[in-house]
Amino acid sequence: MTAATAHATGPRSADPSGPARSSRSESTPCCSLSDSPLDAQHAEHMAVKLKALADPTRLRLLSRIAAQGCDAVCACDLLDELGISQPTVSHHLKKLVDAGLLTREQRGRWAHYTVVREAFADLSGFLDLG
Repeated sequence: MTAATAHATGPRSADPSGPARSSRSESTPCCSLSDSPLDAQHAEHMAVKLKALADPTRLRLLSRIAAQGCDAVCACDLLDELGISQPTVSHHLKKLVDAGLLTREQRGRWAHYTVVREAFADLSGFLDLG
């Protein structure tokens, strides 16, 4: 066995339950994304939010809006800050609204956006490995 093979496969043991397995005490917490496995509906719900967040432009837009706290942010203020066109901003903001991460309020010609705090509490709870 070469060093590369030994590194890739790990240490070998004659006992299949040997050193590769470790016993955990009942008091040692184990990483878990939730108390129980996700059902199909909850998995779809979380996937929509995570997919919306999986785009760098959407993350940048969301970051700018979240930085304003509870104040609504006009889409017009996001154009120059990020250097992207109005149709691109609108497209990405729509994805964030559809995912339930932002709310949209039309004020005259421009839409204003605010963060849905409950959606982020939901995501935070789902991703908490503590």
